Amino acid sequence: MIDETTQNLIDKGEMLPLMEEFYTIQGEGYHTGTAAYFIRIGGCDVGCHWCDVKESWNAELHPATKTDFIIENTIKYSKTVVITGGEPLMWNMNYITQQLQKNNIKTHIETSGAYPLSGKWDWICLSPKKNKLPLNKIYAVADELKIIIYNKNDFKFAEEQAAKTNANAVLFLQPEWSNQEKMTSLIVDYVMLNHKWKISLQTHKYLNIP
Repeated sequence: MIDETTQNLIDKGEMLPLMEEFYTIQGEGYHTGTAAYFIRIGGCDVGCHWCDVKESWNAELHPATKTDFIIENTIKYSKTVVITGGEPLMWNMNYITQQLQKNNIKTHIETSGAYPLSGKWDWICLSPKKNKLPLNKIYAVADELKIIIYNKNDFKFAEEQAAKTNANAVLFLQPEWSNQEKMTSLIVDYVMLNHKWKISLQTHKYLNIP
């Protein structure tokens, strides 16, 4: 049971349910190959059956951590931070992003878009999920649209999501890891016929890094 003081700090974004934080190489999407500090926030109710971080879903399993402590750790390592989850927009992102940007750190987020956008972002990667679709407002501000391809039906979903997204967003199709041998060749063929799309791969898994 969270006490009232802690809950108040969480509501203000001055504490967050931290699952893990680590310095690594961005493995997928537009910034592939870039060094970045990753902050993984606990809590998600989107419920993708193929999620590879299901241990992030229950926020109660991840201790409420002072956001200033997370920021101090980030400053030691990198000028770019990626906040992911779980679903980070279940929490107030205003405080952490404002403080990071004050320290000249670029703020990136990966989100399903299923919750209202909070925070100040240099890069928004929108990765919609069928289980719980994005709210309409985020399509207009997404810098990147990344669709996970698990089966052939996901190409139709990708086109539906791209039609809602602003014209400047970079569009990616990414094979779901457990099915990547089957789906990668289909994605290659699709991108060669549909030039607005690019391929994203989970290169960090090939490199065996976090």
